[in-house]
Amino acid sequence: MEILDSPPEESFNNILWLATSICETDMGAISLIDEHRQWFKAKKNLGPETCRDVAFCSHAILQPDRMLYVNDTLKDPRFANNPLVTGAPHIRFYAGMPVSVGT
Repeated sequence: MEILDSPPEESFNNILWLATSICETDMGAISLIDEHRQWFKAKKNLGPETCRDVAFCSHAILQPDRMLYVNDTLKDPRFANNPLVTGAPHIRFYAGMPVSVGT
């Protein structure tokens, strides 16, 4: 599956719009990761990608059968010093569910 760096697709944007509406957030992403980076297939108020070492989804994939839900990133020791929390875009809430496909 060659989806990294592919153009935006309306179906992913629609899923993201629905998720950010339900969660009442002004930012969100559908992200994909490889060994070095987190890349956004769909995004709202975020840059094109982040380094894997600061990616929130790097924590989410450690529990592949459960959603990672962080109500306040400033109070969670895994994220309190993350540059995406302490600086722009100042992430305060995170919910992520790993989805994987066979290779």
